[in-house]
Amino acid sequence: MARPPLPPFTRETAAEKVRLAEDAWNSRAPELVALAYTPDSQWRNRAEMFEGRPAIVRFLSRKWAREHEYRLIKELWSFSDARIAVRFAYEWRDEGGRWFRSYGNENWDFAGDGLMRRRIASINDQPISEAERLMRWLQGRRPDDHPGLSELGL
Repeated sequence: MARPPLPPFTRETAAEKVRLAEDAWNSRAPELVALAYTPDSQWRNRAEMFEGRPAIVRFLSRKWAREHEYRLIKELWSFSDARIAVRFAYEWRDEGGRWFRSYGNENWDFAGDGLMRRRIASINDQPISEAERLMRWLQGRRPDDHPGLSELGL
């Protein structure tokens, strides 16, 4: 099953792909997110490396059980025919109520059907105070009128 937009990407279709990914991740639904990846998709997330949709579901379930009140913004950085580079930031709190902003970059490689076959993510966490939070929309999809990373100065 194809997952538009499909490569080769234009600036517009790459930006659309990034927003669709952001929306899916903000749903915090691991099974839904995993459908955007090939069945044998390869991931590197921080120091973890794994392959396949079941591993993606396990990883995301574990991630969102630990990262409470998760809100994410992604921004297109660069693109080519079947690849997209993204920068992102997300805010979350741990079980102790401490807030963090995590910054990162992702490199995505897509199959012809628009499914991501490889995701490489590098991420750093910065402790922040509750007052420093910038991502305060209701949990779920970021509203269209909410500023993106560049507008927020991130």
